Amino acid sequence: MRRAALALALLLAACAPAASGRVAAEDYRAFFLWAGVRPQPVLDRAETLYLLAGEVRRDGRYLPLRAIPRTKQAEVWLVVRSQSLDWSPAAEAQLLAELDRWRAAGNRVVGLQVDFDASTDGLDGYAAFLKGLRSRLPQPYRLSITGLMDWGANADPAALGALVGVIDEIVVQSYQGRETIPGYERYLAKLARVPVPHKVALVQGGEWREPVTLKSDPLFRGYVVFLVNQ
Repeated sequence: MRRAALALALLLAACAPAASGRVAAEDYRAFFLWAGVRPQPVLDRAETLYLLAGEVRRDGRYLPLRAIPRTKQAEVWLVVRSQSLDWSPAAEAQLLAELDRWRAAGNRVVGLQVDFDASTDGLDGYAAFLKGLRSRLPQPYRLSITGLMDWGANADPAALGALVGVIDEIVVQSYQGRETIPGYERYLAKLARVPVPHKVALVQGGEWREPVTLKSDPLFRGYVVFLVNQ
């Protein structure tokens, strides 16, 4: 009887993370890996990796933050965190050259992702910047951006439409820091307003219950988990 009770207790403990509605990284296959975050065993099964390569500072300079990776099992996006849209020509040239260096090292590089916190009201200006960047991005690289949940809920439809044909995907962030943003369900209920393919980024260990609206969203492409140091 004691063994049966112990077995039941262990089973319940194993089920606790799912029951609590928390993001368990092992349930997913796409991940963000930021500078300073230690690699985790889940990366061995990753199908897609978004790797922070560096950042463009407010003065337009590019600062590398990662050595060339060596991964062959997953598709790789080179991510640049941008504090400004006033990129210097040298910074852009560095980034485009970095894409080629990563690919030459044997990585399955998909393209470039820009991580910039454009305000909802400033989305039209951001779209114009991205259009210029896309025109200079060599084939076969694709262009991805991170996005705010508020875009789907409150952005001007014309500003959202300006992204069509310019970017290949948006990865919408549902968290701030290490916590899921309260009320994410209300925002994501309107994500279908975004007229380009989109994913939802979750933070490891954060609260999460999948909104039913995502299942019927024809442009929803799945999840990306932002890994954090445990």
